[in-house]
Amino acid sequence: MNESITQQIDELREQCIRCDRCALSQTRNNVVFGEGNPESPLMIVGEGPGATEDATGHPFVGRAGKLLDEALAANRMSRKHVWIGNVVKCRACIIENGRTRNRPPTIEEVSTCTPWLEKQIEIIKPLVILALGAPSSKFIIKKDLRMTKERGIIYPTKYAHCAIAALHPAYILRQAGKEYDGGKSLLIADIDAARREVIRIKKESHDPRLSGDSADLVPSG
Repeated sequence: MNESITQQIDELREQCIRCDRCALSQTRNNVVFGEGNPESPLMIVGEGPGATEDATGHPFVGRAGKLLDEALAANRMSRKHVWIGNVVKCRACIIENGRTRNRPPTIEEVSTCTPWLEKQIEIIKPLVILALGAPSSKFIIKKDLRMTKERGIIYPTKYAHCAIAALHPAYILRQAGKEYDGGKSLLIADIDAARREVIRIKKESHDPRLSGDSADLVPSG
């Protein structure tokens, strides 16, 4: 493990968990900074934490996290092979009729929070970013991205060599029957496409993160 990268990420985490730049800091239980392998060439980015993530401080837990883990496992991968985070680090929510539910973060909340993600990307330097869901994809790839027509396409991005839009696990979980099975299959396929793209870029650039002790970060088979 590269101590410099790990130290930088740990220092950034300490700064982030104390963030009070927007009103979400007043309602959160935990900052969901992100976690995984900071040396990985593959980063997975969602929109923001939900209730379970807010309660635990970990990204993609609960049912959506289980589905993501299953899709990674289908590609012989786990969380140790990737870095997982979100565009927004605190839960955006609203209270209606005594119940708290998730809401999309506002433009102001996103613009205030994204420097944390951009700093993570600067430190980790992923080769490929897999953007889960439309909000993340529109931030990472392009503002007018159409998920139904453009998921799975490899796009250039200023944040990495390339990025791929994929269905968000929470969206897939709202489907049933063949739609659920189809959505899960697409997520598995998009993770595989991201993995293969990492390997292709590595071979062309001779990046050391696919050699020696780091060879298992993105399985090649």
